[in-house]
Amino acid sequence: MKLLFFLILTSLNFNSLMASDLLEREKRLIQIFKNTAPSVVNVSNIQVRQSFFYDAVEVPAGAGSGFVWDQEGHIVTNYHVADGASKFMITFQNDPKQYPAKFVGGEKNKDIAVLKLIEKPAKLTPIKVGKSSTLLVGQMAIAIGNPFGLDHSMSDGIISAVGRKIRGYGGVKIYDMIQTDAAINQGNSGGPLLNSSGELIGMNTMIFSTSGGSAGLGFAVPVDTIQSLAPQIIAHGRVIRPALGIAVLPDGYKARFHKGDGIIVTDVFPGSSAERAGITGLKMSESGQVFLGDIITGINEHKVANHDDIYNVLDKFKVGDLVKIKYLRKGKEQSAEIKLQSSQALQE
Repeated sequence: MKLLFFLILTSLNFNSLMASDLLEREKRLIQIFKNTAPSVVNVSNIQVRQSFFYDAVEVPAGAGSGFVWDQEGHIVTNYHVADGASKFMITFQNDPKQYPAKFVGGEKNKDIAVLKLIEKPAKLTPIKVGKSSTLLVGQMAIAIGNPFGLDHSMSDGIISAVGRKIRGYGGVKIYDMIQTDAAINQGNSGGPLLNSSGELIGMNTMIFSTSGGSAGLGFAVPVDTIQSLAPQIIAHGRVIRPALGIAVLPDGYKARFHKGDGIIVTDVFPGSSAERAGITGLKMSESGQVFLGDIITGINEHKVANHDDIYNVLDKFKVGDLVKIKYLRKGKEQSAEIKLQSSQALQE
């Protein structure tokens, strides 16, 4: 009896000692995980495939992570996690049930997609949203996701760099990406990157690695971008971007006609602000000779050197804004004021 009492007392003292021995940093990390894990989900991409024996079958085509955006059941994840799916199955921490979801919309060039739960669990916990514009190199960074299908894993590190320009899933560079050395692996895509207060600062999106595993070079889409685009996607199924009303020559062909910075205008949309401002595109003679039109080199104070620049510079403005564009015409610099139009209206 005395031996049993001694063992129980020793066990209680040991557990108490273990709890008191935790560092303040460890306690904070544990609390962040407890608070945030209910907001993090596993996203299964289900696609319809043709079968030799059957007309079509549904098969799991991949999995990633995501996080609860609001009480209405919207889930934010990466576009590349959601791309090509016929439906989605969402799982939550400590809940064996799979919840079906549908695709709401997305912005491929920013690698952002929004899903919506068709059936919701009894309780939804939207993630706590922070800011990315004030991030400093050296701050704590915490990633939660489902790497290699391992449910709700957590890793931590620091913000290694901010303001990175990384080519994304849509083929366009995503500006202001957050670089972190927190371990990010396959399956972490779409999961949250958090600060030391447990606030969302980015969405884990990609890694640079020769082996396919984490090598301390992970990148996240900044939360300021997500917070700007997600409401538009929820409301319209897409992002309503400001546009000049022009089409431009892909960078891969530009060097044939122009060696310097700038984007070559190929076409001007009829009825657009660019047309009213007198902007001209490429022209071709009956003999097949190509004549350059205008080459846009800047918008307000922002330099435009290539296609990536024009895409990201326009993100700084809103539909209806009046901007001053700088352009070259026959080697001479000129300027014009253009009222930015809705990209959706121009396509209708």
